[in-house]
Amino acid sequence: MDEGVRALVAVSAALGAGNRERLGVALDRAAQVADPAAVEEVLLQSYLFVGYPAALNALALWRERHPEPAIPPTVDDWSAWRARGERVCAAVYAGQYERLRENVARLHPDMERWMLTEGYGKVLGRPGLELEVRELCIAGLLAGLDAAPQLHSHLRGALNVGATPEEVEAALEVACEVLPAERAAAAREVWDAVRRRWDERRRTD
Repeated sequence: MDEGVRALVAVSAALGAGNRERLGVALDRAAQVADPAAVEEVLLQSYLFVGYPAALNALALWRERHPEPAIPPTVDDWSAWRARGERVCAAVYAGQYERLRENVARLHPDMERWMLTEGYGKVLGRPGLELEVRELCIAGLLAGLDAAPQLHSHLRGALNVGATPEEVEAALEVACEVLPAERAAAAREVWDAVRRRWDERRRTD
């Protein structure tokens, strides 16, 4: 994992941990080694996981370091976002894609629609950051939350879209550096399950 990606993961991890001090340190580092547009993509996508308040506060911290937006505003195109969302979500979830949609729709049909159109289409399908880097950052963020099923999905998703197991493990360890020991241990346990299943699949393919 190069230093730019590591810095992006560290920003995400600090967001997931809810640690403003560590977020400031991570943003300082990202300002030195990462593309400002990539940093902004990571901050923008974070609202899907930590909500608007945390994302807005993180962007405000970033503006102290990079006063002008590095990404131009987008034009709304909901039909295109829906199509893009279906493609991106299918790539992340691979063989679990249809099952995911069914499970989320059972919780509520609107949530399934929003997941594809807004989550994967409008946000995670944006062209400003490679999907595997987005997934590594999401995994780093989710490690700090009480969201084991989602962490499992995005650790596996990072692998599905091209990250190596070593890259995923490195991203998780970046996150664990800012987490309490109990939370870090839980995240590593989720990764162990994902890695074990991934290795089993590779041996049988």
